[in-house]
Formats: sequence, structure tokens, C-alpha cells
Amino acid sequence: MLILLLVLSALSPGTPLAAAGPEERATESPYGHWKNGPPAGPGYFPIAVWLQDPKNAGKYKEAGINLYVGLWKGPTAAQLEALRKAGMPVICEQNEVGLAHRDDPIIFGWMHGDEPDNAQSLGAGQGYGPPIPPERIIADHGRMKAADPSRPVLLNLGQGVAWDGWYGRGVRTNHPEDYLEYVKGGDLVSFDIYPVVHPKAEVQGKLWYVAEGVKRLVRWTGGRKIVWNCIECTRISNQELKPTPRQVKAEVWMSLIHGSRGFIYFVHQFKPKFVEAALLADPEMLAAVAKINQEIRELAPVLNGPDAKDGAAVKSSDVNAPIDILAKRHGGATYVFAVCMRDAPAKAAFEVKGLPAKAEAEVIGENRKFAVEGGKFGDDFGPYEVHRYRIR
Repeated sequence: MLILLLVLSALSPGTPLAAAGPEERATESPYGHWKNGPPAGPGYFPIAVWLQDPKNAGKYKEAGINLYVGLWKGPTAAQLEALRKAGMPVICEQNEVGLAHRDDPIIFGWMHGDEPDNAQSLGAGQGYGPPIPPERIIADHGRMKAADPSRPVLLNLGQGVAWDGWYGRGVRTNHPEDYLEYVKGGDLVSFDIYPVVHPKAEVQGKLWYVAEGVKRLVRWTGGRKIVWNCIECTRISNQELKPTPRQVKAEVWMSLIHGSRGFIYFVHQFKPKFVEAALLADPEMLAAVAKINQEIRELAPVLNGPDAKDGAAVKSSDVNAPIDILAKRHGGATYVFAVCMRDAPAKAAFEVKGLPAKAEAEVIGENRKFAVEGGKFGDDFGPYEVHRYRIR
């Protein structure tokens, strides 16, 4: 979120096995632990926007966004009332106003201050001190839970999640072990990195760093916490580059395939001039984001269900362009979600177990179908291309 944009040393994610076993379990929601948290129904998937004025909530809702995260100098009573009128729930800080509205269903959760793992400002012109220690984040989490155990607490971390050498951590640069402690301070654990607009050549355009951060959070939390992440969709501070709709779609599906259970769009622009709601001022990107969001909503019952284990695999024709997958079973169908993890084309060879000798695969959203024989099929992928298959 806050833009210390910068990241990573090259890590090459391997191609995971994901699968469709013969048995299908009931769709599950990860939010059933909290009485006043996000909806626990299988059709809900969090699609959020970061730190936006409540006056624009209706426009974001039209684009398929269903959650605000953060309120500037809030929450205030006026902000909560505006969101209530728009039907837009929020995760916000647990300040005095927030606690006074703890019975208000418009509040879905509480949050820490942003990126406590980064070096902290000492004030204008005073430089930066160390990050907030993990033990303080854990204590703050306990305090918020004691005040209201009915909602989850969101912890959003910075780019050190994906890059050990991120110098914005100051004296804690190259200390990834910190994160094993930080993640104890949240129920929803998120992070941000924006590779398209990154100023460093070793990072810029390498979208897989988004997936790498998600994978690390899943690993660091032992799979016991809900992992979210942030998605870039504006130029932020890069006056020459901004993400394309194809890149945003790739980042979203890389995140989902590797374990994210919700995402937050970062929609600010800082240069050449400040625009808080830059996504709303970009018709092409807004339409693309709305389409992505519609697809996620339609697939929410599938995404909220358990992963199918050890039944599907993929091989790429190019070892330098791996194709990563996630498989699910829902409604009598097998779903395989796949993305090319590099800026290069590749051919994919899939094998899915548990299928009859002859089946049919529908490529979701592409108006394509083809036969699947013996559980095997192939497809072509462009650079960072996403394909999603429903096999009956």
C-alpha cells in the first residue's frame, strides 16, 4: 500500500502440483470464525480498495469492489454513515469512533497501521528509525481482539515479504525471520508489492514477485491464517509506465493460484500529480478491473472450496517460462486455473486424474471448448497469460 515500491531478488517459483481428487467436499468460507466479520457464505470473496474517500463507494461498487480497507484519519462517524448509505463495508482502525460503532455491521474488521515492518518515519526531516517490533504488533493484536473478538484484524506488511534485501526495512533489512513473528499479529495477513511500476530494473516487470510473496506468507503462517495481497492498477509514481489490463489480470490470478483468499487494489497516483481515485479516472483499466471482479465473484464458490490434492499436473514447453496451476472440484466439475509465470510464451501439457476416458474442457471466458482424453490436454500460453478450465 504506502508506496515504498521496490523489491526482490530473483526467485523462481516452481510448478506446483494441484489436483482434483475423486471426492468433492462442501464449499467452505474462511470467514466463519467471526460473528461480525466478512460474510461466511461460499459466494463471498473479498475484493477491496485501499484508502479511498467514501464518496466514491458507489462507483467502486459498480466495478465489483465489495470492501473498503482504511479510511483517511478515520473512521469518523460521517465516513461510516456514507459507507452505510452506499452499502460498502470497511476494515478500519480501532479508534474511539470505531469502538463506539462496534455494533455497526458496516465494519467488517479492524486493522493495524500500514507496513509496520518498514523503517518508521521520525518526523519531517528527521529520517527513519527501525520498524515497529513484532512483539508490539502482537500486543496490539491482542488489545484489539480483547476490545472486539467478533471481527478479524488485518495486518498489511511491506515488500520485505517478497524480498529479503528490501532496504526500506532499514536496520532489519535481510532479516526475514522477523516475519515468522509479525504474522502472529493478524488474522488476515496481507502484503504489497508493485512490480510493473517498480523503479529498479531487477524488479520492474517481473510479475511473479507478487506470487512469491503470497507463497511466503502461506508458508510463514503454516496455512493457518488467511492471506491477502495488494494489486497495482495505476502508475503510482512511475511517469513512464503503468500496468496493462493483462498484467493486472495476471497478478490477480498468480495471487489466487498461490493461496491468496482476498486482494486489495491500490488505486492512488502520486506523479505527475496526485489523484486519489486514479482507477476511476482510467476508463480502460476500470473496465478491465470490473471484468476481473465479475469473474472472481462468479467463481467465488469454487475459490472458497478446498484445493484438490495430488490429481493434476502441468509441464511447460519452456523451463524458463513455468506454468503454475491450482485445481478445485465443485458442482461435479473439475476446475484448473493456470497462469504463465514469465513474460514469454509456452505450451502447456496438463494431466488431470479422476476423469473419465473422454471429457470436455471449457475455457472459461474465452468461448473455447476441446476434448480431454485420458485426462490429458494441452494449450498455448502467451506471456503472463491466464487460462481457466472447467472440465465436466
